[in-house]
Amino acid sequence: MTLDVDLYYTMRSPYCYLATPALVALCESHRVHFNLKPVYPLAVSDPSFFETVNPLWPPYIGRDTRRIAERLGIPFRRPRPDPIVQDMATRAVAAEQPYIQRITRLAQVAAECVRGLDYVASVSALLHDPAVDGWNEGEHLADAVARAGLDLAAMDAVCARETGRLEAAIARNREDQLAAGHWGAPLFVHDGEIFFGQDRIDDLIWHLEKNGLEARPASETRPGE
Repeated sequence: MTLDVDLYYTMRSPYCYLATPALVALCESHRVHFNLKPVYPLAVSDPSFFETVNPLWPPYIGRDTRRIAERLGIPFRRPRPDPIVQDMATRAVAAEQPYIQRITRLAQVAAECVRGLDYVASVSALLHDPAVDGWNEGEHLADAVARAGLDLAAMDAVCARETGRLEAAIARNREDQLAAGHWGAPLFVHDGEIFFGQDRIDDLIWHLEKNGLEARPASETRPGE
């Protein structure tokens, strides 16, 4: 039996990115499926957050995420460009957000194709690749999406044709996230239990094992493959 876990994920969060390799490995080794529910970062869903946050918080996040990436052996650098258009000196968030809107809508399309985890694994790795400047330029994004088993041109066509529906789905994801009991990402939800943060994956696995988590036979592919 495959256990389903709702995964609330933002395409800007470094913690989401740092959690992703462990989630992929878990899906490869065990019968678990992460139901991607992409949400917008706080910079979009609650821009007032940056008006009140302690000024020590952003630099600490930078130090903490670099340290975690080094410990885990995961290539890491903050994306260039930042998926959120924001003046980091004043913390003001721009009204127009072309990058985060595009990659979040694409994430919703990927989720509907049962390729959500593949998408975030590949695209998040692109965004945080230290060797890539301008992830949004050239063929970088198309190649990353192709590695996830998807076609960027076809997905972009869906996004252009069904923008309203996708935005409504992303808004519902946010409502479901808050109803589950938390506002942050990555957030894992299974059987009414919530686990927030990339440092709670071991707790999630413990919970899943109590609920019958099974090893995946070598001959069995995971959902979506």
